[in-house]
Amino acid sequence: MKVHNFNAGPSVLPNEVLYKASKALIDFEGSGMSILEIGHRTEPFIAVMEEARSLVRELMQLEDEWEILYLQGGATQQFMQVPMNLLDSGETAAYVDTGVWSNKAIKEAKLFGYVDVVASSKESNYNHIPKQFTVPAQAKYLHITTNNTIYGTQWQSIPQTDVPLVADMSSDILSRQMDFNRFSLIYAGAQKNMGAAGATMVAIRKSVLGKVTRKIPSILDYQLHIDNASMLNTPPVFAVYISMLTLRWLKSQGGLAVIEQLNDRKAALLYDEIDHNPLFRGNVAKEDRSKMNVTFTIDKPELEEEFLKFCKKEDIVGIKGHRLSGGFRASLYNALPLESVEVMVEAMKFFSLKKA
Repeated sequence: MKVHNFNAGPSVLPNEVLYKASKALIDFEGSGMSILEIGHRTEPFIAVMEEARSLVRELMQLEDEWEILYLQGGATQQFMQVPMNLLDSGETAAYVDTGVWSNKAIKEAKLFGYVDVVASSKESNYNHIPKQFTVPAQAKYLHITTNNTIYGTQWQSIPQTDVPLVADMSSDILSRQMDFNRFSLIYAGAQKNMGAAGATMVAIRKSVLGKVTRKIPSILDYQLHIDNASMLNTPPVFAVYISMLTLRWLKSQGGLAVIEQLNDRKAALLYDEIDHNPLFRGNVAKEDRSKMNVTFTIDKPELEEEFLKFCKKEDIVGIKGHRLSGGFRASLYNALPLESVEVMVEAMKFFSLKKA
């Protein structure tokens, strides 16, 4: 029996993805070779890469101007690769600071130009999403982090802006419907909703490129990656394959409309228990609660370790909160079944009855 995996990432994967991947590790599509052994420029893997890119475009309903890349280095590399390609020296980019990861992105962007932090929720320990802010007309782009994995907040509506919109969607990519064409660049580490660690998906409007005067190292130049069909260098072959399988699975479930309904049910079930259980308490403003990363605390801190041990005994893993926020964090990514949330809720009820 599998455990109920609430880890924040790398995260739970669909069973059928794991099954197909395990077969491909031994023999990839009857080739007599493992997926780990095939050449990345051979026809079988080129087909994998093209399907992975095509599925992103299809699921996000992106217009023709968009290009899809699978890169390495994680979202952390994108913190600097975005401004390196979009922000010229002396120009300004606007950022909204909603947590650790947006703060890291701000730090990297300052290496390439000016950064205007137009809003921040730092003073309240990132317990909400700032609503009122003004983006300078001269800004080259506005950067947001759509979901904050550590603190458990999420943008429930996308800000209106006249400048290009850039988003780190690492922890809620493909978890809900939205007009992705309102953005100009989207990036996401694959290890939460799109597959395994090792690949980073980057979706780019071609019109935002080619506007900086600096020389960009080849491996960091988006345009060169586009020109080489996301194979400028050896891609993370296995991670791209896992991403392709995960995207196939998501499409087979009914796409974003269906997965959003499931994610809504999971989040509503867990938040309802947090709100009505006298032993637990939510961390963030209700209107900004994340449907991917549910953060909460226990009213009796001395019971925190005991609750974690109790959950482990019940095969519930990965709920210890991040070291910066403490408490608990349950990540409800696409592949997590509703049954796991039901088990979690029952554990909270039982523990509360014992300790109330």
